[in-house]
Amino acid sequence: MLTANTALQTEQDALMAAVGAVLEPLAQLCVARGLPIQAVEEQIRQTFVRAALQAHETSGAAPNTSRLSAATGLTRREITRLLEAQATQHPRRPSPSSQVFTRWLTDPALRDQQQRPLALPRQGSAPSFEALAQSVTRDVRPRTLLEELCRLNLVRVDPATDQVLLNAESFVPRGDWARMVNFLGQNVGDHLRAATTNVLGDGQQHFEQAIHADELSAQSIGSLHHMVSREWKQLLDTLVPQIEALIEQDRQASRAMNQQIRIGFFSWTEPMPSPVSSQQGAPHEQA
Repeated sequence: MLTANTALQTEQDALMAAVGAVLEPLAQLCVARGLPIQAVEEQIRQTFVRAALQAHETSGAAPNTSRLSAATGLTRREITRLLEAQATQHPRRPSPSSQVFTRWLTDPALRDQQQRPLALPRQGSAPSFEALAQSVTRDVRPRTLLEELCRLNLVRVDPATDQVLLNAESFVPRGDWARMVNFLGQNVGDHLRAATTNVLGDGQQHFEQAIHADELSAQSIGSLHHMVSREWKQLLDTLVPQIEALIEQDRQASRAMNQQIRIGFFSWTEPMPSPVSSQQGAPHEQA
């Protein structure tokens, strides 16, 4: 007979295995960049306190230090220290340069007849880089945004024509380590939040699916990389204008604009473990 304690232990064993799978690439990143475990432990403590606060707020119970201590396993003194540290933290918004780059990629008015992003005059009325930058923000000068995008090697200026040209079709700032890691945290964090919410609920709260396939050759993987890139670009071209249209509809209807969304798309490849199982092969969907 399966007792309550046995069922709880089985659930926690499965959860610990999932935690290990999530932490393994994170530990690899930290070790590669010399981030010591003490710093990571401090971050984990803070996230446990935030999770406990949210859990108590959801249940309607007042989150005092004793309840937070019981929920997290941390001492009340530690809880107080962590709460004081969290009071100084602020959420981050997408940078103006990333917003300019995304709009350039997706605005139909900034595409040629072959649906490729236009080269833009550096200054002048629309279509120009100056007009594009000002359509995103008036708080940062177009010249400053252009310098930032050039620094990230995402655009370049042709001195002969004084035009700005795109160097890439996805915002991956490889010249800026801090921003790349920030994207990692935002993208993977929201993906994990969606999966966690589904696991704690009925599995229908957020869209979170994947396709897994094995027994492929290196040549086939190369072909799939091209397919994935093409499908992502098509999704980007389709969704971003529609999202911008919805934002404008909300603004005109004076609705409460207090929601946000992140839509992700990723692929991962690696050699198969040995030996090959007889049940491997056909692609299948994973929830």
